[in-house]
Amino acid sequence: MRLIALLALAGPLVAAAPLAIVRPVISDTDGGAQLPASFEHVPGDRFFFFCRVSGYAKTPEEKIHYTYSVEAADPKGVAIMEPFAQNIADEVTPQDKDWMPKIQTEVVIPPLAPSGTYQIVIKVEDLVGKTKAELSVPFVVRGRDIVPSDSLTVRNFQFFRSEEATQPLEKAAYRPGDGVWARFDLTGYRYGPGNKIDVSYVTSVIADSGKVLWTQPEPAVEQSESFYPKRYVAASMGITLQKNIRPGVYTIAVQAKDGVGNQTYETRQTFTVE
Repeated sequence: MRLIALLALAGPLVAAAPLAIVRPVISDTDGGAQLPASFEHVPGDRFFFFCRVSGYAKTPEEKIHYTYSVEAADPKGVAIMEPFAQNIADEVTPQDKDWMPKIQTEVVIPPLAPSGTYQIVIKVEDLVGKTKAELSVPFVVRGRDIVPSDSLTVRNFQFFRSEEATQPLEKAAYRPGDGVWARFDLTGYRYGPGNKIDVSYVTSVIADSGKVLWTQPEPAVEQSESFYPKRYVAASMGITLQKNIRPGVYTIAVQAKDGVGNQTYETRQTFTVE
């Protein structure tokens, strides 16, 4: 019996309380105050996350050893950043009996992130106590939502009065000499390795007779890779109407190409010259 007692004393000292991830905080400053749960982040935002670990075990030499990872995912569970992970070995003195290790990192929301409730997932493994803990912390993003498509397409084609205008025209009507501006989104393209995309488009202006009056000299091209899949490509075009152009109905044709998925798509939108 005495031998068994001595062996028990020689082993690790397991914490009385279970391993837990506590005091999670999402803040807009490093070490700052907690943002309210109703706070809406926007695409491109950067914020700070930190929390504490309680219930960890120590060795007889007052040492601790744990690993942790922090991940963030969109409403569909797609990771928005590479996992942040560390392996921590430290010594805790008797004076630090109430001390709790701190986990902290930055989270960057992708520029074209959709709206919804996202999750930060923290996982901790206590290598001394042989225990694990996990916690999910939600946060809300208010993004720009684009209707998805299974194939290459153009969404949200709108005419504007000028390049700087923020409100689309209710009626696409212009006068000779005006600038004609349009914005639209390309989506439904395929992804290559590393979420590579290769999307291009050419715009043309066509008269009511079918004659092509103007064509973009070179295709506009979006070739990029990213950790988080780029859900759409924001596109635009602009021309200045000749002062002697005849009144009538004109068409802007958009010919889009997906180099990765070997897809093409064309849409035509009309405007009038009064």
